[in-house]
Amino acid sequence: MNLKDLFLCFISSILLVICVLVGVAFLTLLERKV
Repeated sequence: MNLKDLFLCFISSILLVICVLVGVAFLTLLERKV
């Protein structure tokens, strides 16, 4: 595995974490409104 592959893997994992956090925050806001 070269540096480029490691970098892409790192970025994709960060994006995945951000998407999960945004989804959780969105659901929390929806539950508070209801």
